[in-house]
Amino acid sequence: MISNNGKRKTGFTLIELMVVLFIIGILSAVAIPYMRGRTDAAKWTEGKSAAGTIRTAIRALIAEKGNTYPFAAHVTTLGNLGFAAGDLTGKYFNDADYAFSITDSVDLATQPTFTITVGPSTAAEGPIAPTSITLDQDGTLTEVP
Repeated sequence: MISNNGKRKTGFTLIELMVVLFIIGILSAVAIPYMRGRTDAAKWTEGKSAAGTIRTAIRALIAEKGNTYPFAAHVTTLGNLGFAAGDLTGKYFNDADYAFSITDSVDLATQPTFTITVGPSTAAEGPIAPTSITLDQDGTLTEVP
């Protein structure tokens, strides 16, 4: 477009700016929920890592005490596994977010079974979904929606 004084005007029209804003709005509507899910998955790595540490401690205790030790009666807290208060506290999970249960074996041929549960997070910045995960003696992680 040429103005009255002969110089060319440059810039964007209102319609062009509105189209760009519309496209940015659509991309934001798609990307934000996707990124939120990826953020929660990244936060869960802290909980999964600590659950693996608890699993290692339980397996070491089983190796030390033997299959027929009454674990269910004597190993009821993280302190019984050698963890001090605050050892499992991180940015997204606290010590209180971890629980476990052990079922004693009935003979020397089978090992005790156990399940470690992580979550829901009590930390201020903890993940929202899934609400919790479990880790068993075989290393199987299961998400609880």
